[in-house]
Amino acid sequence: MSPLTVLAAIGVIVYVIGQQVIGSAVRGKRLIVLPAVLTVVGILEISGSKSLGALDVLLLGVSAVTAVTIGLGLGSMTRLERRGGYLWAQLPKRGLWLWGGLIASRVVVSGIAGVSGAHVAAGSSAILLMLGLNRAAQALVVGSRAVAAGIPFAPEKDGTTFAAGLFSGSAQ
Repeated sequence: MSPLTVLAAIGVIVYVIGQQVIGSAVRGKRLIVLPAVLTVVGILEISGSKSLGALDVLLLGVSAVTAVTIGLGLGSMTRLERRGGYLWAQLPKRGLWLWGGLIASRVVVSGIAGVSGAHVAAGSSAILLMLGLNRAAQALVVGSRAVAAGIPFAPEKDGTTFAAGLFSGSAQ
């Protein structure tokens, strides 16, 4: 397991949890880009492994279902509101239980994988993939809820609003 990958994953998790609990404006590109990057990097690293076995695939599948389910839960409980005309989101403190569940599930799967010789499922690439899937699931729910409520994403740094056409009457 690469120490740099583990540190990167821990850094992303701490940053994401902190931002969610504090609350922040939601930019559409950020909502989509981070999960996509994490997922793609995880898939590429895992697919490049020469030792991917059946048990790895099974454990990765279980972990993926868990990560997506928790992501859907996080997206459902996230408070969304309009601030300054744009989407603002905050995870209630009880959402930390779901984050704890996600982390615990990875520890359990990694432990089982480690003692069973399923080294790919126990590796840092799996952490990145599961984090990406979790973030993607939450983004799907938050994005869908924002569109249904007609609350546009906050403007990007260049002043444009991601997917502005999806929101009736939104600022461009």
